[in-house]
Amino acid sequence: MAYTHVDKPIRIGAIELKNRIFRPAHGTVLGQGTMNERLIAYHEARARGGAALSILEVGSVHPTSAFCLNIFDPAIEGGMRELVDRCAPHGMRIFQQLWHAGQHIVPADGSPPWAPSDNPGVETGIVPVAMTKTMIDTIIGAYVDCAVRMERYGLDGVDVHCAHGYLPSQFLSANTNRREDEYGGPFDNRARFILELLAAIRSAVSADFVVGVRVAPDLTVGGNDVDDNIRIAQLLEARGLIDYVNVSIGNYNSYTKMVGGMHEPMGYEMPTSVPITRAVKLPTMVVGRYRTLEECDQLIRDGDADMVGLVRAMIADPDLVNKSLAGKADRVRPCIACNQACVANVVYLWQSGLQCTVNVGAGNEQTLGDHRLVPAAEPKTVLVVGGGPAGLEAARVAALRGHKVILAEADSHLGGTLRAAARAPTRHQMGDILTWLEEEVYRLGVEVRLSSYMDENDVIDTGADAVIVATGSLPRMDGVIGSHPGQPVKNIDRKGVISPLELFMYPPEDLGRSAAVIDDVGHYEGMAAAEHLIQKGLSVTYVTRQRMFGQLIQGALMVEPFLTRMAGKPFRQITRMRPIAIEPGHVVIGPVVLTDETTDIERLEADTVVIVTANRSNRQIFDALSERNSDIRVVGDANSPRFLETAIREGHIAGATI
Repeated sequence: MAYTHVDKPIRIGAIELKNRIFRPAHGTVLGQGTMNERLIAYHEARARGGAALSILEVGSVHPTSAFCLNIFDPAIEGGMRELVDRCAPHGMRIFQQLWHAGQHIVPADGSPPWAPSDNPGVETGIVPVAMTKTMIDTIIGAYVDCAVRMERYGLDGVDVHCAHGYLPSQFLSANTNRREDEYGGPFDNRARFILELLAAIRSAVSADFVVGVRVAPDLTVGGNDVDDNIRIAQLLEARGLIDYVNVSIGNYNSYTKMVGGMHEPMGYEMPTSVPITRAVKLPTMVVGRYRTLEECDQLIRDGDADMVGLVRAMIADPDLVNKSLAGKADRVRPCIACNQACVANVVYLWQSGLQCTVNVGAGNEQTLGDHRLVPAAEPKTVLVVGGGPAGLEAARVAALRGHKVILAEADSHLGGTLRAAARAPTRHQMGDILTWLEEEVYRLGVEVRLSSYMDENDVIDTGADAVIVATGSLPRMDGVIGSHPGQPVKNIDRKGVISPLELFMYPPEDLGRSAAVIDDVGHYEGMAAAEHLIQKGLSVTYVTRQRMFGQLIQGALMVEPFLTRMAGKPFRQITRMRPIAIEPGHVVIGPVVLTDETTDIERLEADTVVIVTANRSNRQIFDALSERNSDIRVVGDANSPRFLETAIREGHIAGATI
């Protein structure tokens, strides 16, 4: 398509950006505090893919707030210079975000955090030290020192993070600033830290070095609202201290809004962002779960911002900009905003760093991804048995490498259990990656055989040189619960007891008026079943033996939005309880610690009972053929039932290594 704005250059301060797409700062922890080869390769891939600007993840300006990039450490210079040299040939400019977390991070030496007042951080629970004037001057000096060094290292600018509840916004917010000196009280005093900070930075760097600010309404009562953000942005603009305004949303009291999942619509941040962008004359940047250049072009055309940030969309496909500008937008691998491997890995798997559910190359650019694929030295006939996400990815990658690929699927449709997942409320975008994979295998000439059930003899009869078994898994309806493997749920075979797969794909005609969801896993499946049943008009009780609700999906920021949607609905959650027996119209549950089943039990009304347990691998073909020492490998749930990111990863590796 023809774009009207997003592909046009823009000038910010003294520099020109080649288009209107930027990559906002986002935690990757790929560098583990440094700028290492892994992090350089990650950004280089997005530079090669067409982004005009990347703002590097939070750069810690002082040891009291060490985290993603410890730019206070002079040892980072070599890596930063290497990053600049590697990205420059692709025309991507680089800014460094300057950051101090304040109350939200505990210093590495175990001492208390530094903050405006002694309010404990909502994430850490630790009471910080209220900063003295000397501490304030020290931190401002640290910001300045880091800004100066970033210019010396060859970067193009700095993005001063005054949003998301970090130290500058803690000074600005009346919720976290309870000071009684010149830095507390009325707005002008609470704004003093930010104004002094930006003035000090602006006076220390050259006029050609870009200085910008990131702001965000925090969505908390008594916090930094839209008007506060407009006032601080206008003050900074009026004093000539900044070259642009970068607008986001939320803080750690509204964490799920900072990185909205697939339940949020495209542009969900605009109601609070646009009043700010329209209140200043400087160039403005916004984010808001945008995924395509067409969406970004419309936003800019409407005058709501000058640049649009794409983080997860370019994690999923680093070549998004170049593909789209070349008229190949349909070839862009879609982000599904599941947050399962990008956000969750950063939040809970710090040492593994950012990855991506749909793109195995993200965070692994040195070893994996489409850009690492090489043509097969000896093209073979490859049979992929199973057309779910693992099988589709395996077939796609093998075909890209030049193999002749046959994909056999027993069902009349491709997709496997991903089709069921996409039917869940708010999860329809799970189907986007399925559509993309399906279109790609057909485009690449894969021979797709639907309604083609295969056993080991059928596999042998194809004469394939190599076989990838991706036959998925089946619900395990044996009543075994992890906490009590020797005490299966009684009467599990009673009518009305179904799996989530049955609920979404082959539901009973009459679900009744009440339901219980028994979740032994703790991922999104149980929540999806509960919400689906409520939409069907049933009252639902969710029961899990786990210590917390949705424990495996916490890091993806999906639990609070789900519970918000459940407010006022006939939904009840019960943790640390296990099912004991299923009776007509009821489920009997008891405490996980229960040994005597005659006490402390409860009978829940339930016409329908959905049992969510770990599936059982459907791997008979692999087991039968592996004994013959043939070139055969097993991937995805057929290997072991896990989650989507693992299925796609294993499929990719199988296709890449034949």
